[in-house]
Amino acid sequence: MTKRITRVLVANRGEIALRVMRSCREIGIQSIAVYSDVDRTSMHVRYANYAYPIGPAPSNESYLNIDKIIEVAKISKADAIHPGYGFLSENAEFSKRCQEEGIIFIGPTPEIISTMGDKITARTTMINSGVPVVPGTKENLEDDEMALRVVKEVGLPVMIKASAGGGGKGMRMVDKEENILSSLRAARSEALSSFGDDSVYVEKYISSPHHIEFQILGDKHGNVIHLCERECSVQRRHQKVVEETPSPLMTPELREKMGKSAVEAAKAVNYHGAGTIEFLVDNNLNYYFLEMNTRLQVEHPITERVTGYDLVKAQIQIAEGRPLEIKQEDIFQFGHSIECRIYAEDTDNNFMPSPGLITHITEPMGLGVRTDGYVYEGYEIPIHYDPMISKLIIWARTRAEAIERMSRALYEYKITGVKTSIKFLERIMECPDFKEGKYDTHFIQNNEDFLMAPDSSKERFEDLAIVAAFLDYNHKLKNAPGSDIISSGTKWKEFGRRSAMHRANKN
Repeated sequence: MTKRITRVLVANRGEIALRVMRSCREIGIQSIAVYSDVDRTSMHVRYANYAYPIGPAPSNESYLNIDKIIEVAKISKADAIHPGYGFLSENAEFSKRCQEEGIIFIGPTPEIISTMGDKITARTTMINSGVPVVPGTKENLEDDEMALRVVKEVGLPVMIKASAGGGGKGMRMVDKEENILSSLRAARSEALSSFGDDSVYVEKYISSPHHIEFQILGDKHGNVIHLCERECSVQRRHQKVVEETPSPLMTPELREKMGKSAVEAAKAVNYHGAGTIEFLVDNNLNYYFLEMNTRLQVEHPITERVTGYDLVKAQIQIAEGRPLEIKQEDIFQFGHSIECRIYAEDTDNNFMPSPGLITHITEPMGLGVRTDGYVYEGYEIPIHYDPMISKLIIWARTRAEAIERMSRALYEYKITGVKTSIKFLERIMECPDFKEGKYDTHFIQNNEDFLMAPDSSKERFEDLAIVAAFLDYNHKLKNAPGSDIISSGTKWKEFGRRSAMHRANKN
């Protein structure tokens, strides 16, 4: 049974909220924005058909407030809620509340989220389904004695990981016996503070692993397909920085085997919606299930670029109850795509977040360039949320051409007023190991000297750009028509203002 969705509340903020709203607009669906007090002027609020405040800046009082979001959904007469990624996107209770309130949750059922969100349960499910899993435990480490025994059985080095974890939190690598208990306590403590659950388990540590994920789509009629892989091994503190597809490690044979395993993993839980099956791959091309993300991934645009399919539209169609319009044989990759995550952070100061006022921004343009962002000149980046402010996605016919195009696009990307990771990303594109496709999850650590090397000429240029942007911004403020209005300084707005005054005088 299908139900047409006409109005979607996007329970998120920033670039992903905008991304979802754009697809909604293309297919004639109205979008509803929600925003915290500090996000009143955010781009997603300005873009949506309707917008509602949901509370103070702290996430637990706004974007994580299930009751408030459900209340707004009812007031605004939303048919469905799209959770984006992060916040409530993998919250089984949120999915359940939507179900109980008769609101379509654009994502899987609460049962599926619970099963795959708990890493121990997910591992057990995959083992029972015949999907390769990293050697380790299938239960929570209950006490110190059990931890010592299990680590000895698995063999050092190991990873101690939070069962409810994600984003690198609640995770510790142990390579010495004397560090087992201290690492266990640290992982438990971080897991409890981050997820409210201190359950942890042990996996065998795979040296020099590649982090490769497969995008999957499943409908409510039992059909599941994959849309090939993404290489996500450029990571810092277990957080992805650069992603690309196809993976330079992949062979046609390995892609076929891993793709089938990804589909089997999704079918094992009767999955529907967009999801990601993540694998670790060793140097001998052995692969192991890592986890499943039951939501849209940050890096989904590169899959869209090489396959030509809009994943948000697919999510909406699946949520409406429609069968998949595409079959596995329809999927192929054309060209090469790379995504760089742009963060407002100071890479020279241990990557500390750099919130503040954007005084100037020039986004890259040209063939094969896409920017998913939410900031603009005069916007103040709040301190309360993740410092990622945009994603730069490029496409080209070959990997070598894609790297060249990304380098050019990063050079064109100018943001002043706050520190950003753009220079750091430029260095990644220039790094020989990246250019040759010879990298794993230790890439940044192994190339730290090259990536963090100072570039005095660029620093001088950027210092001048910051000063010029600051002076220009002050000039605009002084010449604004009202003390409480910031003029954009563009001729188009001035032309529009004069035209309006002329029409008023004529009347």
